[in-house]
Parts: sequence; C-alpha cells; structure tokens
Amino acid sequence: MKQQLKDYGLNIEKIPIKCDNTSAINLSKNPVLHSRTKHIEIRHHFLRDHVQKGDCVLEFVETSKQLADIFTKPLPRDTFFVLRRELGILDEQYLD
Repeated sequence: MKQQLKDYGLNIEKIPIKCDNTSAINLSKNPVLHSRTKHIEIRHHFLRDHVQKGDCVLEFVETSKQLADIFTKPLPRDTFFVLRRELGILDEQYLD
C-alpha cells in the first residue's frame, strides 16, 4: 500500500486505518497473547505486526462515520447519501 501511495506522489510514513472497534485497536497495540485471543488465527496477526513495525496506525472512528460501510453493507438511504458525500462521489441532487 505504501508503494502504491508513493506512485501517486503521496509519501505517508504511517498509513492511517480507520476502525470502529476499540477492542481490535487495543489488540493491535498489545503484543501479549491473552487467553481470549488464542482462537485468533496466525493470518489475522498481520495487521498487528504492521502496527508494531510502524507501517500503519489504527485510528478510532465512530460507527456512523465509517466510510468503508458504503462498500460492505446495505445502508439506509440517508446514511448512504452522507457517506457518499464524505467520499466526494456525487451529490443527492443528481439521483432525483
């Protein structure tokens, strides 16, 4: 991801990843394996490893402002329009 951003002329040291799950953010910051996290497969530790290396940083975002939801969930019309506007795609007036 860092290389692709460099190709577009953006040099970002720590890539911000917006997350609405505080438990996931805390797990990424804590390298200690807890009994409650033993069920997590090794492949899911990829993100935690990159946070520890300083490649990326997880930032909290409220669930209602999670832009990724527009790509992953069916949303109510109003929420869809708000997130779409935040992404800068289209304004409501063009759909009516």
